[in-house]
Amino acid sequence: MNSFASRIDGPVAVIGDVHGQTDELETVLSRLRKLPDFDRRWLVFIGDLVDRGPDPRGALEIVCDLMESHPRTTVIAGNHELAMGGALGLMPTPDYAEWNTRWVRDYLSESTFESFGVEHGDLSGLRAQLTERHVDLLSGLPWCVEHPEFLFVHAGLDPNTPFQMQLRILRQKDFTLNRPPWLCSKSFVSAPVPPDCPVAVVSGHVRVPEVSIQPKRILIDTTGGESGDLSCVLLPEKKVITSGVEHRPRTPQPVAAGQSSGGEKAWWKFW
Repeated sequence: MNSFASRIDGPVAVIGDVHGQTDELETVLSRLRKLPDFDRRWLVFIGDLVDRGPDPRGALEIVCDLMESHPRTTVIAGNHELAMGGALGLMPTPDYAEWNTRWVRDYLSESTFESFGVEHGDLSGLRAQLTERHVDLLSGLPWCVEHPEFLFVHAGLDPNTPFQMQLRILRQKDFTLNRPPWLCSKSFVSAPVPPDCPVAVVSGHVRVPEVSIQPKRILIDTTGGESGDLSCVLLPEKKVITSGVEHRPRTPQPVAAGQSSGGEKAWWKFW
């Protein structure tokens, strides 16, 4: 059974919402493996492995394999994992959350069913196709990952609620909530962190044109599962690796967000 680390230390590579985009994910991972410190660097997936993109099953398989080959791998629950797990009865979500209908109707889950070879909406058929690894992954995801300098959480934090109070709820994973805002709220993405938050908050959930790195807020979902390059941020270096066209300048120089030092789109950026 997978055991997902929720407290980590040291260098991190945090990967944005994958949404079944396995080709883009494999490109990012191949570039990460070239790093001299790859073996000791944590890989943190910010959530939303499934739905929207072409191969959600493949994304789950890649992450399950990484858990075995690269033990410093962990994943945060996104709203799409919560919806899928709730719909399939993999976690104790309340009946009033109605994930069994909401996930099928509202979450662009067609590609998830298709990737498992199951008709859209056939929840029992999909549940039967899940391997033990898939079930362990979907049912065991933490709602946040803590680091001395960063908090990784899918959507962000409530700016008007004390940090420690939110952290307690995130650690406990309160499934009685209808739509846990730390996984589901779009407003948290653009909101400031609580005044007492001591770390930078890293999240995905809502697509942004390019990775946004601010002193207390880092946003990394640059595809929304629809288009664009998948992004990964190396921390604490604040270096961005993407699945875009590879371009190696002779001497890396700081560049503005969304630009490269040449005519091609760079897969690295510095801030």
